[in-house]
Amino acid sequence: MKISSVFKNNEMIPRKFTCQGEGINPKLVFEDIPKEAKSLALIMDDPDAPNQTFVHWVIYNMPITDKIDEASSLGIKGINSAGAVGYYGPCPPTGTHRYFFKLYALDAMLDLKGEFSKKALEMAMKDHIIEKAQIIGIYIKS
Repeated sequence: MKISSVFKNNEMIPRKFTCQGEGINPKLVFEDIPKEAKSLALIMDDPDAPNQTFVHWVIYNMPITDKIDEASSLGIKGINSAGAVGYYGPCPPTGTHRYFFKLYALDAMLDLKGEFSKKALEMAMKDHIIEKAQIIGIYIKS
């Protein structure tokens, strides 16, 4: 399984997709999703954030698809570390940060009640992950 975007792995995320730009999500392309997958989940986080990992985007129960278009999402969106639902663009307070876009192929649709976090999603999908892929983007405020 593979995930790709408008930026290559370990390269700069275009400004458009950050807090200094439009703050919309980039297009993500998915390849080689396992045939037995019943749903997809996505987590985007920043482990370089001060104090603790900052969660930027959480989605589950995405249909089996080959992409998420720019400024859109599929499935059910969770709460990011800013306390909002949906995508929160890179906005590092200082220095260069890495942003991990992690795609999970799952063998089931998940049943999470109400608003949920990255932690709740990780617990729910723990025994359902068939395969995982990731791409890392980098951003530094200029």
